[in-house]
Amino acid sequence: MKKRLLYIGNQLSSKKDTVTTIETLSGLLRNEGYQIIVASSIQNKALRMLDMLRKTFKNRNKLDVVLIDTYSTQNFYYAVGVAKLCRVFKIPYIPILHGGNLPNRLKNCPRLSQQLIKGAKTNVSPSNYLIEAFKKGGYSNLTYIPNSIEIDNYPYLQREEIKAKLLWVRSFSEIYNPLLAIEIVEKLLDNNIAVELCMIGPEKDRSLKKCKEIVAQRNLPITFTGLLPKKEWITQSKGFDIFINTTNFDNTPVSVIEAMALGIPVISTDVGGIPFLIEHQKTGVLVPPMNAQLFVNEIIELLNHPEKAKGMAGNARKEVEKFDWLVVRDLWKKLLK
Repeated sequence: MKKRLLYIGNQLSSKKDTVTTIETLSGLLRNEGYQIIVASSIQNKALRMLDMLRKTFKNRNKLDVVLIDTYSTQNFYYAVGVAKLCRVFKIPYIPILHGGNLPNRLKNCPRLSQQLIKGAKTNVSPSNYLIEAFKKGGYSNLTYIPNSIEIDNYPYLQREEIKAKLLWVRSFSEIYNPLLAIEIVEKLLDNNIAVELCMIGPEKDRSLKKCKEIVAQRNLPITFTGLLPKKEWITQSKGFDIFINTTNFDNTPVSVIEAMALGIPVISTDVGGIPFLIEHQKTGVLVPPMNAQLFVNEIIELLNHPEKAKGMAGNARKEVEKFDWLVVRDLWKKLLK
């Protein structure tokens, strides 16, 4: 008989938010025969936490394990609360570490972090970046399982010609620094380079509103689509030649993995787990955060050397084939056995 799981996380894509791991992974595990309850899809944060705690308590005698998406933002406290309830009722639980800024949580919330992490059956990290950071913090109950994609859903497109047609896919939040993407466009225009940028993603903290105001004031060649279903942005990606990831904090973003799978050369900040995902000048390009000029320099380099861009894109596709669900599912099966 397959294990009975409760999966705790933010299931909010129906509320005009991005699809998160709880929605993708729970579906994939369910297809493998696991019995899964999920929580929560409630928009209000306080009510969402109550729903998570309620479902944990209600199903306390029926569960084999609880999976808990664990982030570095306010959502960190969802994980803390649910984990405490699991310990009270002796339910095994597994935090899935997502937040690129979680190492700072270890420093800023040492007591809560220790209770959450050390009380777990194990802690799943999708990146070796967090594995290393947590080991330095004195934790050893760690398991590496990467974020997964279904590789067949990402048709590889080789770009014979590289133009400054830029794609940015992320939630509009300050930590992902969308304003840097706008600055990159302005600097390319200053260099008399024909450029266009498409920014795909939902609003998080009024960053989208601010970006739209700047673009309108300066009449920049930037379009905003809002949140798009996965299939739509994959289709739209065919019209773009370079993917830029401008974030200040990160772990192993699925959007970057997806861009690599699609054959779009990636230029990203070298923060958090990104250097563990991208090998500089082999599977993509890494630059320091908050430096538009270095992004511009690397974009110009790819424009002038399309063969280099094609080579990196091909290498990147091979790298992310390791993240195909048919590979990653065996790691989950082994863990949940």
